[in-house]
Amino acid sequence: MQAFRRLYSSIPDAAAAARTASTPRAVRLRRLRKRPEVPAGASDATPSGLTPSEQARFQRSYAKGELTDGAGNYLSEGQWLNKLDARRQRIRGIRVAKSEAGEKELQVVGQKVYLPNVIFTLVRNHTPPGQPYNPYEATFRVAQSITKTDIRSYLSAAYGVKSTYIRTDNYSAKTSVLGQTKSVAYKRAVVGLVDPFYFPKAVEDMNAKDRKEREDWLEENFRMQQDKDDRKSVQLLISRRRSDGWRWRTGVTANRRNIIHLIAARRAERESLLADMKVQVRGARQSAVSQPA
Repeated sequence: MQAFRRLYSSIPDAAAAARTASTPRAVRLRRLRKRPEVPAGASDATPSGLTPSEQARFQRSYAKGELTDGAGNYLSEGQWLNKLDARRQRIRGIRVAKSEAGEKELQVVGQKVYLPNVIFTLVRNHTPPGQPYNPYEATFRVAQSITKTDIRSYLSAAYGVKSTYIRTDNYSAKTSVLGQTKSVAYKRAVVGLVDPFYFPKAVEDMNAKDRKEREDWLEENFRMQQDKDDRKSVQLLISRRRSDGWRWRTGVTANRRNIIHLIAARRAERESLLADMKVQVRGARQSAVSQPA
């Protein structure tokens, strides 16, 4: 079972391999035309951290002479990647303008939104068993009305998260055979991160010791098991009250002695009814025999 547990990347090499494994299928097919397929668990990034697409873009810009700073020096791959990430995480709808004092400040082009009433649910990235977890991606579930610009702006303004790319998928609500809605429609957003984020381990990926410590901590701080037991007892009480002939039994009336006495009383009542039925059947048979044909 150890071989099927997920590998949570805590080193750059495993994180780079996870980023390579999460490359979209169309991009992988396009790269196969020019270079061989990357083995499983390996990374196709350069030592500077550039992906093949970024490497090709860097070489084209370098050949055109576009990668120079103010002093005329060419940028290295690492410097160009930092500049590219800074441009990727910019917030749409904001521009740099000069104030009345002549200082540069950020101004919102569109309408400002205060205290947005939206919910971003962070979920675990899809990671096949035995594959490293990709810390350069974060998966959210948002409402279908949220756009990519909204996601980028919200993460940057509320949490200071720098994003590189955003991929979204719409999921419709599931319905039952009778047409009743079983789930809510939502949009899944896969956000590329500049800084890695390591999601906590899942319960199924923990060993017995870590799982026991987690359960003890939850019980001590939130009383999870006690809450489940209380809910179960309340549901049992509600179901009993709806049945016919229900009456509350305390610990005194529900002990073993009273239960045996109740069973004996019901058994005697049943035996009495059977005896009465036998007498009635015998009387009917005798009356039928005594009557002349």
